[in-house]
Amino acid sequence: MGDDQGRQLASKWAKTEALLSHSGIAPHIPPTRMFTKANLSSMLQAHGMVVVKPVRGAGGHGVIKVTRDSGSYAYTYYSKTNRFGSFDAMYQSLNGKKGARRYLIQKGIRLATIGGRPIDYRVKYVKQADGHWAITAIVGRLAKPGLFVTNICRGGTLLSGSEGIRRSFSSSAVVPKKRLMRQLTQMSTAVLEGRFPGIGQLGFDFGIDRNGKIWIFEVNTRPQ
Repeated sequence: MGDDQGRQLASKWAKTEALLSHSGIAPHIPPTRMFTKANLSSMLQAHGMVVVKPVRGAGGHGVIKVTRDSGSYAYTYYSKTNRFGSFDAMYQSLNGKKGARRYLIQKGIRLATIGGRPIDYRVKYVKQADGHWAITAIVGRLAKPGLFVTNICRGGTLLSGSEGIRRSFSSSAVVPKKRLMRQLTQMSTAVLEGRFPGIGQLGFDFGIDRNGKIWIFEVNTRPQ
């Protein structure tokens, strides 16, 4: 099945480009570029922290956090952090780590936490037999201590979406945050279904930063 049939649309870049075309969705997508040395340098200069991840991939595999602080550089892969005195030294090591796969660079978002552990959210949206879409789950994923990725297959802890929002913010934040996640899910699905006919289920990965803003990190067409 090809990418244009939707269900196996693996390219994060194709889905991100589609969503960026919608003025109501674009402000909720972190700045994202294709991985090149020049793009990595400029994004680190602009943001201080970025996440690089494979254009095609799931489960947190190959996701690397890169930081710049006072002229020194570091990247973290799972729980191991490597530090460097120059951008060129860091880039050479990082480029070897990522190998030949195509990668994206995305502005790093400082997520809200519970007990110092980052939390993000998965919203699963499934097309029903009658053609209508329905949200079947909103869950929180709490990172394993010491990791920045929240994936359950990487030791993350599953919470209800409501519990995650309550514990990382407050009870009063639960209803408005979940409402906005639902609205962004519905708007994004309309865009993606128009661009990639045939999709039948979507998994939206949302984050809420420490200031309470909701971000869409990526959309999976084969959600776990």
